[in-house]
Amino acid sequence: MARIDEVADGIYRISTLETETEFQFNQFLIDDERPALVHTGMFPMYEDVRGAVAEVLDPASLAYVVCPHFEADECGGMGRFVAEAPEAVLACGEVGALLNLTQWDYAGPVQGFRDGEVVDLGEHKLRFLETPHVHHWDSMMVFEETTSSLFPADLYIQPGDQPPVVRENLGEVMCGFYKEVGIFAAEEPVRRVVNRIEKLDPHWVHPMHGGSLPRDVIPDYTRALKDEAFAFDGKVFGRTIPG
Repeated sequence: MARIDEVADGIYRISTLETETEFQFNQFLIDDERPALVHTGMFPMYEDVRGAVAEVLDPASLAYVVCPHFEADECGGMGRFVAEAPEAVLACGEVGALLNLTQWDYAGPVQGFRDGEVVDLGEHKLRFLETPHVHHWDSMMVFEETTSSLFPADLYIQPGDQPPVVRENLGEVMCGFYKEVGIFAAEEPVRRVVNRIEKLDPHWVHPMHGGSLPRDVIPDYTRALKDEAFAFDGKVFGRTIPG
């Protein structure tokens, strides 16, 4: 079952633990005049995620379903959410719209955003950041300006069953996990974005896996991403690939 917690003003973390792998999948609901859902979860998770959304607002009122990159845990439920919400638009990076969401078996509205463009939800404002190769070509992040909240998708994650807000320094654990699963092909594109995030100085980081990070612990994770090795090192999900 999905658990829902308010982690910042008007921002709700919806989290499902996959018990076999002890890995969390998070979505974030922004309750506003024009509500937004960041990530949808995989297709089979739809009913649980929808139920969590319905605890806060009518899923049919969603104005945006944000898909930071084209991957099942990011957007596997997108079609079902948009089918129920007649005014909803799929929001992604311009590259994601060009390569994926407008080229898929989906005929609904898609809006691709360039770096720096802003969507006004009412009290909250989403600014889009293009972050290619972190960890997909089409990757983007969104920054909510009112609460100073960053939604970095697969960056700043922590494996395991984490509480809604994490204050523990798991930076080295994070980097070791990245090496085991092999999701980042190289460190340079990631560190370029990490430097940008450091200048942005968010009050919150809300990763797609693990707990939300408050401002005082974010530097521990940023430091690990700058100093530790974390790029692909011959393993995918812990399995060594020949070569």
